[in-house]
Amino acid sequence: MTDRAGRTAEASPAGGPPTAPVRRIRMPQKLRNMELWLLIVACFINAAAIVLVQLGAMGHVDTQLVLLGAGLSALVFGLHIAMRFVARDADPFLLPIATVLNGLGIAMIYRIDIADGESGWESASVRQIVWSAIAIVAAIVTILVIRNHRVLFRYTYLSGLLAIVLLLLPLVPGIGREVSGARVWIGFGDIATFQPGEIAKIALAVFFAGYLVRNRDSLSMVGRKFLGMRFPRARDLGPLLVVWALSMAVIVFQRDLGTALLYFGLFLVMLYVATSRLSWVVLGLSLFIGGALVASQTLDYVGNRFANWLDPFSPDRFDQEFGGSYQLVQGLFGLANGGLIGTGWGEGRPDITPVPQSDYIIASLGEELGLAGVFAILALYVLFVARGFRIGFAGQDDFGKLLGVGLAFVLALQVFIVVGGVTRVIPLTGLTTPFLAAGGSSLVANWIIVALLLRLSDTVRNHPRLVIDG
Repeated sequence: MTDRAGRTAEASPAGGPPTAPVRRIRMPQKLRNMELWLLIVACFINAAAIVLVQLGAMGHVDTQLVLLGAGLSALVFGLHIAMRFVARDADPFLLPIATVLNGLGIAMIYRIDIADGESGWESASVRQIVWSAIAIVAAIVTILVIRNHRVLFRYTYLSGLLAIVLLLLPLVPGIGREVSGARVWIGFGDIATFQPGEIAKIALAVFFAGYLVRNRDSLSMVGRKFLGMRFPRARDLGPLLVVWALSMAVIVFQRDLGTALLYFGLFLVMLYVATSRLSWVVLGLSLFIGGALVASQTLDYVGNRFANWLDPFSPDRFDQEFGGSYQLVQGLFGLANGGLIGTGWGEGRPDITPVPQSDYIIASLGEELGLAGVFAILALYVLFVARGFRIGFAGQDDFGKLLGVGLAFVLALQVFIVVGGVTRVIPLTGLTTPFLAAGGSSLVANWIIVALLLRLSDTVRNHPRLVIDG
């Protein structure tokens, strides 16, 4: 039972008054006030970062970008106000974390614009602010339209169809565009404007969650034991093989190793959460590693990535005009130049590394903020993902649990793939760092993920048996 303050209490054995509360619920007003103060701190950090970039790189303050950043902050507070009406019990940490990460990314992109001599409305930093505004508006629309996450369960197979269409769009003649060797963009004319695969990962998360809820019994209870693990029957391997084939098709036709790993990893983790069978993970990893090894031997661009990873300092690879290790080595030198505390905002040379504002923004931030700054950024990601997992596992309906875990994990896996590639833990791929890197489609997708997680957390807190202490 609950008292008027919303606290859960247990009845006494003798039937008397309830005993002391066993689980305390934070009141909605307190949650939103906490979020408000955290947002103020996040916006202050972002403004300070832009000002420090200008002072370090130019020696004076230009108010144009500061004012644009203020407009972006107003939209963030607009999302906060919307949540006070339609998601009062939502998690108070997700929005401030996304805000500060987005702002630090804009400050770093602006730093690179200064180094490249770009300014005005055509600069990458201004475009990033515009896309950030579009992304935040998309998050506001999402949280206003989707009042209960269970509505998405009705559109399980429609989400799967939408994901397939989005994945196929870059292969359609006339609108598909190839950028840096990967055919994952669509556009009109000579401009590549959007990467539909970023939205496809959300549609896939909804599809996987709905499909696994409907079929979890056959996937988790039947099979034979081998080496202490229960392996599925051959007839139940269909979903795993289909997603594996889809991932391999992305590698072959779209030449995008990172996206293939992201999609397959998402399905594998959601499959494990739904069934609790380690055998699915063993089978899935074996399939993907085997496919990647075959691709490295048969596809030149995959082989080049593996060769650059294994021997980046070889003169032959470093001096190679296309597909060499120059970018990887320059990024490592940039991180090394940053040391423990960095060169300071505006004091480094991140522009020396190719594509420093997107693929290598972590190396750029590492040079100017140092190892301490990179650890702080990674800590923000860890906190965001931990809150997402907590939201997912706190839910009682299986669809919400799988969807929450899937959305949080897809962001965690994307960060690992990008940071792992930049630091040479794994072969380099072409994914973007969530919220930080330049890219409109990535920003829109990740802010929608924020809105969905906020909606999930609000649903969890509104259920008397699903309440968690903030």
